[in-house]
Amino acid sequence: MVLAGIVLLVIGFVTGIAILWTIGIVLVAIGAILWLLGTMGHAVAGRKHYW
Repeated sequence: MVLAGIVLLVIGFVTGIAILWTIGIVLVAIGAILWLLGTMGHAVAGRKHYW
């Protein structure tokens, strides 16, 4: 999810499309939160890992 967000951020920045930039920021934030919860050992939505 973080990788998809970064890709959308880059595409949005290069093409100047603001909606891609916004979606990229949201995906990076959600991915970072899930990654942090996973590394701390918390189960997220009933799963211990997301890979």
